[in-house]
Amino acid sequence: MASFGSRARATFAVAAFAALSVGGRCGGDTSDPSVTGGPFDDEFDGPAGERPNSTRWTYDVGGKGFGNNQLEFDTDRPENASLDGQGHLAIVAREEGYQGNAYTSARLVSRGLFSQTYGHFAARMKLPTGAGIWPAFWLLGANINDVGWPTCGEIDVMEYKGQEPGVVHGSLHGPGYSGGSPLTQVFALPIGKGFDEDFHVFSVDWAPGRIAFAVDQEVYQTFTPNDATSHKWVFDHPFYIILNLAVGGTYVGSPDASTTFPQTLLVDWVRVTSEE
Repeated sequence: MASFGSRARATFAVAAFAALSVGGRCGGDTSDPSVTGGPFDDEFDGPAGERPNSTRWTYDVGGKGFGNNQLEFDTDRPENASLDGQGHLAIVAREEGYQGNAYTSARLVSRGLFSQTYGHFAARMKLPTGAGIWPAFWLLGANINDVGWPTCGEIDVMEYKGQEPGVVHGSLHGPGYSGGSPLTQVFALPIGKGFDEDFHVFSVDWAPGRIAFAVDQEVYQTFTPNDATSHKWVFDHPFYIILNLAVGGTYVGSPDASTTFPQTLLVDWVRVTSEE
C-alpha cells in the first residue's frame, strides 16, 4: 500500500492470473510456520472494546489521503480499532462525518516499537468486502524519514480491492518500480470463493536477495534483485509493520451505492519469526 503516488497497477505477470483464477485454496488454513512467542507476536486476546497492545502498536492519525487520495480519516478511537473479545483485532471502516471526511477507519503501525530485517512475517485475517474497500498488511522501510519513499522500500504482504473479493495482491515498491509500476503478482481463490468468507494466512518469507509471497503457505511469487532489473534492490534493512483499512483511493476507487458500512477487517494474529 504505497505511501505516495498513484496506485494504478501494472501486473507483473498477467498470464499467471488466468492460471491462478482456477487454483488456490478455498479454506482458511490455520497452519503456518510462524510460532507464538517470536520477536513480534500479537494474538489479540483481551476483552471486547480494549485498544490493541500499546507496546506493539501505535497509530497514523489523519485524513489527507496518505498520498493515495484515500477518503477516510484514520483515528486512534476504539470505535475504529479494538479487540472484539474473541481473540481478534477489529479494524472498522465507518460511514460518518469526521474532521471533514465522510468515513473513518484506522491505520496501526509498529513504527518505533518493532522493526526487523528478514524473517517470516504473517497475519491471519478475514477481509471485508465492497467497492472502494481497501485493506492491507504491509511493511515499510524504517529509514523512510531519512531517505524517503520509495527508496526506503515497501513490501505489500497483502492488499485487496473489496470489489474483487477472490483476489489478493503481493507487491514490492522501490526506486524505479513503485506507484503504478511495482513488482506485483496476484493470488486468486477458486471462482465463486472470497476472502471475506473465512480467515486466511497471508505471509512473506524474506531473506537476503529473496522475498516469497504466500497465501495459506502456498507460495505464488518470489522476487529477487534480478526482477528489479537495473534498479536498486532496497530490502536489506529493518522494516516495520502496518495494518490498515482504507476507504477509496486511486488504487481501489470510491465506494458506490452497493457498498455497505460498517466494514471490518478481522485480524486473528500477527506473528514474526527471525530468519534461520
